[in-house]
Amino acid sequence: MNNTFKKVLKFSALINSSLEFDEIRKRSIEAIMELLNCEAGSLLFYDEEKRELYFDVALGEKADKVKTIRLKLGQGIAGWVAEHKKPLIINDVQNDPRFFKDADKKSGFVTRNMVCVPVLIKDKLVGVIQAINKKNGEFTEEDLELLTALSHQIAVAIENARLYNELKETFFNVVFALADTIEKRDPYTGGHTKRVMTYSMAIGEEMGLDKKQLELLQLSAILHDIGKIGIKDEILLKRTKLTKEEYEIIKKHPVYGEEILKHIKQMKDVIPGVKYHHERPDGKGYPDGLKGDEIPLIAKIIAVADTFDAMTTDRPYRKGLPLEEAINELKRCSGTQFDPEVVKAFLRVLEKHPEIINKE
Repeated sequence: MNNTFKKVLKFSALINSSLEFDEIRKRSIEAIMELLNCEAGSLLFYDEEKRELYFDVALGEKADKVKTIRLKLGQGIAGWVAEHKKPLIINDVQNDPRFFKDADKKSGFVTRNMVCVPVLIKDKLVGVIQAINKKNGEFTEEDLELLTALSHQIAVAIENARLYNELKETFFNVVFALADTIEKRDPYTGGHTKRVMTYSMAIGEEMGLDKKQLELLQLSAILHDIGKIGIKDEILLKRTKLTKEEYEIIKKHPVYGEEILKHIKQMKDVIPGVKYHHERPDGKGYPDGLKGDEIPLIAKIIAVADTFDAMTTDRPYRKGLPLEEAINELKRCSGTQFDPEVVKAFLRVLEKHPEIINKE
């Protein structure tokens, strides 16, 4: 196996190990710079509507300035490659009439030589990749072959990521539509799901949750009340205070939520947030009376977001609390009904982003 082929296999494994656009794009350019031994690399995407190329990822000393440049189709070397869908090696860029000199002026970078290759998916232009300024002389035909092979791998990875993200977006939309349908049974809770999700995500970000944890938090917040589908309308929609017996029935909705979601294998990590969002650090919550660290963090976050929205929203039998009173209630119940660290995080959110309280 020759060295070039080994490099392509290494790169292919690297970019195809992720379905996240940001990771794929960044890894692509890092690999190009390493494998072609060049000073800079860039990935330009094609904006089909505007017929322009824009720098999505650029790595190297002047990357930030380069990323503000847009090229019309046919403009510059990258524009020519995009328009003709053909690769180019140019080892004397400054004397090539196609070279877009404004890019160097804007970035302060001096481009000596370049390999530029189109990124195509089924002959449809996705963008262009560039390797710029070979560190040890000039680019060769071997470099062009290598970059062309890499462009095919980039195209496959980008298309897989696009399909994955489309599927994920559809899934989230379906989940939200389901939660919204359930919520519409009670006109007085309109917008509750969206607000709980917004508050929960803000708290999660403030507490430094990673991307995977935030996705689980988002799904759990959207579905936190899905179990209410199992509560009869005469109880769920009652406009006067619930009796003790009726309240006991309402308290079953987290378990009903678990029962609904456990039939979907992909939802197993969402269940704890749905089932335990009414648990309390002092052990007086439901359904299992969990205490302190026994309660999953995601459930603790939803508990604060859910209760805050309930306190500040008008109901048929009472007016919502003013913001200051709701905040005081969160503080008063910190450590008993609510996790102290979650409360602190939410208070920081409210201080930094007061506009998050929007009842429209």
